[in-house]
Amino acid sequence: MTITENSTTTLRTAWKAILQAKPGIRIREAAADLGSSEAELLATTIGEETVRLDGNWQDLVKRLPELGHVMSLTRNNGCILEHKGAFQKVNTFGSDSHAMGTVVGPIESRIFFNAWHVAFAVKQKKEDRELISLQVFDHAGEAITKIYLQEKSDTEAFERLMNDFASADQNPEQFTKKYQEETFSKDINKDQLLTEWAALEDTHDFFPMLRKHHVHRYHAVELAEEKFTYRIQPSCVEKILQQSAAQKLPIMIFAGNRGNLQIHQGKVKTIRLIERGHTGEEKWLNVLDPDFNMHLRMDHVHHVWVVTKPTKDGNVTSVEVFDRKHDLIVQFFGLRKPGIQELDGWKNLVSSLPRL
Repeated sequence: MTITENSTTTLRTAWKAILQAKPGIRIREAAADLGSSEAELLATTIGEETVRLDGNWQDLVKRLPELGHVMSLTRNNGCILEHKGAFQKVNTFGSDSHAMGTVVGPIESRIFFNAWHVAFAVKQKKEDRELISLQVFDHAGEAITKIYLQEKSDTEAFERLMNDFASADQNPEQFTKKYQEETFSKDINKDQLLTEWAALEDTHDFFPMLRKHHVHRYHAVELAEEKFTYRIQPSCVEKILQQSAAQKLPIMIFAGNRGNLQIHQGKVKTIRLIERGHTGEEKWLNVLDPDFNMHLRMDHVHHVWVVTKPTKDGNVTSVEVFDRKHDLIVQFFGLRKPGIQELDGWKNLVSSLPRL
């Protein structure tokens, strides 16, 4: 939607009222309460604490290593991943709707630039500190990724980045539009799909296979039940993390959205289940380690599947977590690299999880 100057002022006033009534409320929650998008709400602070950015997003990402040690956050409706470290190795390739990027290092992600619509540089005063960040949003105004400066970050590099990519348009209006829900085929040739599934040689071939058949991921997982997939209890997600921590088993965690997929690779240590809300209606399963945090809304978890994908290096087993609408929230794997077989410890852990 397009926000007029009058409605922008009204929105900003309403946000301030919510902040007074609910101190500490997150901007995402405030936007939902106001029937706005997060990008629209943040844009109302342009000229105060926010600068709209513009330009070639690939060029912007290539310069992220200049910031040094930062915290990178990527989320969807059910899961948040946060990594502290540097953007060490950044590559971008492709153009237009096929433009992509990869980040390898302490912060690891896969970037899909076709969803990048607007970005902001933000300096937010919060109590006795200032939160400095770069925030990227999609066409619907939903956050793709947020990069927060830390104590060891290069603030001068942030200033240069902000100045170099500052948009000529610094009006507090923000255009957004809702994405049309993608339609998938219901008439799937199951035998052909499963034949191609059996012939997979790399896990990266899985998504192109789904696209070829125009099948929703969840529907494909259902069609492959008892051949390549089976259901497990939602509570198994906590067991995966607890057992991985106890066994010091390195794992991979994938979570993302339209514009960014963030990846954790390594061991997890501190696992906590925390309830929020007046009646504990929000149940957050957390990894709370020094350089990595995960926050998973267990009350959003409704379907959990074990999924097997054949590769040249043997089968690769994932645990895939879906919400009530069958949207993918998060995936778990045993840590592995191309050319190396799956860890026995991971296979044993997954096989010990009770089937639904």
